[in-house]
Amino acid sequence: MINKDSTGRLQRIRRLLFSDDINQASHGERLFSALSGFIGLYGLLWINAEILHLQGAAMVVGSMGATLVLVFAVPHGALSQPWAVFGGHLISALIGVSCAQLIADPVLAAAVAVGLAVGAMYYLHCIHPPGGATAMVAVLGGNEVHQMGYSFVAQPVLENVLIVLAMAVLVNFPFRHRRYPAVLSKPYPPKEPIDEKPAITHQGLGYAFSQLDSFIDVSEQDLIRIYTLALHHAHQPGLRSGKTGEQGSEQGAGQGMR
Repeated sequence: MINKDSTGRLQRIRRLLFSDDINQASHGERLFSALSGFIGLYGLLWINAEILHLQGAAMVVGSMGATLVLVFAVPHGALSQPWAVFGGHLISALIGVSCAQLIADPVLAAAVAVGLAVGAMYYLHCIHPPGGATAMVAVLGGNEVHQMGYSFVAQPVLENVLIVLAMAVLVNFPFRHRRYPAVLSKPYPPKEPIDEKPAITHQGLGYAFSQLDSFIDVSEQDLIRIYTLALHHAHQPGLRSGKTGEQGSEQGAGQGMR
């Protein structure tokens, strides 16, 4: 028998380890994310090896692989958008090369590079976690990377970023609900529109974010969509939330290709 105290402790442990996940993406959506990640990385490696013959590219592919996870599994996330990918990698690469040249101790240089990259990405509105790995590679990538100097930023970093962005646009484009970047997506509206207009505003969202005082990986556009769909659901109490989310995702995946 599990008593109430044990149940309470298990719930607290669960909250520590897991977020309050209400993600109800369909199995098709999850499998497509995995398949597109495979296609993206295979294409990136092939282009680097067979077409560009880029020096030092292998070191950068690790951070680009992390970027592929974001643009294919979370294509509408704020961390996945083009400026975040472009600015996050290039700014971090610039900082990494500078730290490698100015700080003799590689351990200290790598730590300073990542710390500065995080701060720069925050202030320039291009937070992209794989950018931290790019900054670290610029410091710890070895003599081959160090000999490139600032040309490392253009080749292979810039060229790889452009390849990843192009593949993200092309692979996601046939699917209306997950087109990349997020501004191109066209989600299906509720079948039965409601008269009530969303009360949420840009100013309201700005205030809410300022009160949270933390970066939230969701775009304003998607927040409004979520609010609108939840409002529609509230006007139809007969809907079963679990099946609605699953069926909605499957409908988007099935009808998205046009």
